[in-house]
Amino acid sequence: MKTEKASAVWRLTGIQRALLLYVVLPILTIVGMGLGLGLERMNTQETQRLKMDLELLGRAIRLPVEEALLAGDFDAVERSLDSVFEIGRVYGASVYDVDGNQVAATGIVSGDLSRSRVAQEVVITGEQQERVRPISGVDMYSQFLPIFDALGQPNGFIQINRQASDFDASFRRLSLWAWSIWGIMALLTLTIVIFGHYRGVGRHMSALIHTMNQVESGQRETRAPERGPGELAEIARGLNQMLDSIERKESELAQSRQQEADMAERLQHQEKMAAIGRVTSGIAHELGAPLTVIDGRARRLQKSTEDAENLRQLQAIRGQVARLTRIVQQLLNYSRPGHVQAEISQAAIDLPKLLENVLESVRHELPGDGPELKLHVPKGYMPTLQGSESRLELALVNLVRNAAQVAQGQVDVALEVTGNGASLHEKRVQELLIWVVDDGPGLPEGIALEKLTEPFFTTKGQGEGTGLGLAIVDNVAQEHGGRLQLRNRVDRHGCEAVMRFRLNGDNE
Repeated sequence: MKTEKASAVWRLTGIQRALLLYVVLPILTIVGMGLGLGLERMNTQETQRLKMDLELLGRAIRLPVEEALLAGDFDAVERSLDSVFEIGRVYGASVYDVDGNQVAATGIVSGDLSRSRVAQEVVITGEQQERVRPISGVDMYSQFLPIFDALGQPNGFIQINRQASDFDASFRRLSLWAWSIWGIMALLTLTIVIFGHYRGVGRHMSALIHTMNQVESGQRETRAPERGPGELAEIARGLNQMLDSIERKESELAQSRQQEADMAERLQHQEKMAAIGRVTSGIAHELGAPLTVIDGRARRLQKSTEDAENLRQLQAIRGQVARLTRIVQQLLNYSRPGHVQAEISQAAIDLPKLLENVLESVRHELPGDGPELKLHVPKGYMPTLQGSESRLELALVNLVRNAAQVAQGQVDVALEVTGNGASLHEKRVQELLIWVVDDGPGLPEGIALEKLTEPFFTTKGQGEGTGLGLAIVDNVAQEHGGRLQLRNRVDRHGCEAVMRFRLNGDNE
C-alpha cells in the first residue's frame, strides 16, 4: 500500500507535466540565465580587481626603484622587487632599462626584452601596458609600468608577472559553487512542486478520476470525496449531484416503465377477462335454462319410478347436470369479480371463522374415505384482513378443494403472521399468510407458476378439471393486494400453497 502511494506521488500526471514544462522549467531557465550573466559580470570584475592589484603593486615599488636607479643602488632595487612577494601573490618581478636589458629580477621573469614590442611601447609612450605571454613555458599575465628619471623622461620599466590561470581559478570556484547551488535549488523546486501538487491537488484529482472510472465500470453508487481545494471540492460536489440526478432519473424511468408494464398487463388481463366474460355470459344464457329443465325433469322422473336401475341412471344424469352447472358458475366467478374494490375498502374479514366455513363446505363434497381437513390458528391476537369475504371464500374453497382432491390422507390449513418484532432501528413488513398443505404427489416438474395459474390450464386428466381453480385463487389474491405461491414440499411428498397479504395500519 505504501509502495503504491509513493508511486502515485512520483508518477507525473498531465497537469504536473504541464506545470513543470510551462511554469517551473521557464523559471529555472530564467534563473539560470540570470546566474550565468551574473557570473560573467563577476568574472569581469574579478579580473579587473586582480589587474588593479598588480598595478597597485607596481606603483607601490616604482618610486623606490626610480630613486634606487638614480642613486645607482642596485641592492635597493633588489629589495624593492623582493617586497612585491610580501605584499601580494606575484610569480616574478624585474626592472629593465630603456633598451629592454634586464637590470634586476626576482622570481619567474623574462630574460631579455630588447626586441619586445610591448617594451618599446612602454618606453616610447610612457604609459603602462599589459600582456599575456609565455614565460618559462607558463602563460603569465604581465603588467608593464614605465620608470622615469629626474627630468620625467622614461629611462626603463618594471615588469610584474602573475600566472594567467589565477584569473580563471577564482572564477571556476565561484561558478562551481553557484551552479551547484542552482542545481540543488532546481531539484528542491521540482521536488516541492511535484510533492506539493500531489498533496494539494493531485491526490484529489486522482480520487475524482478513480470515481469516474468506477462509475464507468458500472458501480453507479460510487461518489467522489468532496475534499481538497475549493474548486476541486466544487467539481466533486457537482459530479456527485449529477450522479444523484442521473440515478433519480433512471429510477423514475424504471418506475415509469414498470408502471407501464403493469398497466399493460392489467389491460391485457382486463381484455382477457372481458372476452371470457362475454363467452361465459353466452354459455350461461344458452346452457342455464336447458340444464335447469333437464335437472327438473330428472328429479320428477325419480319421484315417479321405483325401478333401481332407472333411479341410478337418473341420478347419474343429475350428477352430470350439476357438474356442468358448477363449470358455468366457475366461469362466471372468474370473469365477473363484481364490486371487489369497494368491498375491500369497507369489509373486515374474520379469517379463523372464514376458514372454518371453507373447510366445512369442502368436507360436504368429500366422500366418506376422503382426506382429513385440519385448521391451525395461532393463539392470541390475529389481525384482520380488509377485503371481499365472498371472493376470498371462493378462492379458499378452490384452493382447499384442489388439495383435497389429490391428498392421500390429510390437508392442513394454517394462518401465520410474519415480520413481527419491528424496532426503532428496523422497520419490518408484516404479512398475513394462509397456508394450504397436502400430502399428495405434488406439482409436476418443469411447470412455472404463471402456467399453473393460466385460465383453462390443468394437470388433471381429461374431464377431471376445468383449469379455473388456481386462476380464480391467483386473481382474488391480486385483487386484495397479495400474491399466490406454489411449491413442492421439501421434507415429504405433497404441495404447499400460500396466499400472502401485506398488512398495514388499517389491516391490524
